[in-house]
Amino acid sequence: MQHERQFPMTRNSERGAVAVEFALLAPVLVLLLLGIMEFGRAYNAQVSLTNAAREGVRVMAISNDQTAARTAAKNAAVSLSPQLADANFTFSQASCSSGGQMSVTIKYTLSTLTGIAGPFPMQGVGVMVCAG
Repeated sequence: MQHERQFPMTRNSERGAVAVEFALLAPVLVLLLLGIMEFGRAYNAQVSLTNAAREGVRVMAISNDQTAARTAAKNAAVSLSPQLADANFTFSQASCSSGGQMSVTIKYTLSTLTGIAGPFPMQGVGVMVCAG
């Protein structure tokens, strides 16, 4: 009979230990999950900025039109929130002369979902030979 009494008590004490372990590890697991989400979002934003800069410089090198280049870059970066504004763009030259080199830099500030860290300044750069 003594064994029957000890077995439920041991099981209850194990349940309490599991609850304490979970209470200690849960915040770490939540922070790890949030960190993975933030890193994935930042990586996606960086890829979008790089692609947008490439698209913008491509249009600028072909058409020599900054307005069209900005529009193309904005259309390439639709996943960014907030969207790109004209103030985000910097062109290395006002116009693209044949054989010259043009670069488009897009600067963007990424706010975080959690607010734990950030905001993070990011940039995408595209370089291409004009009329090439």
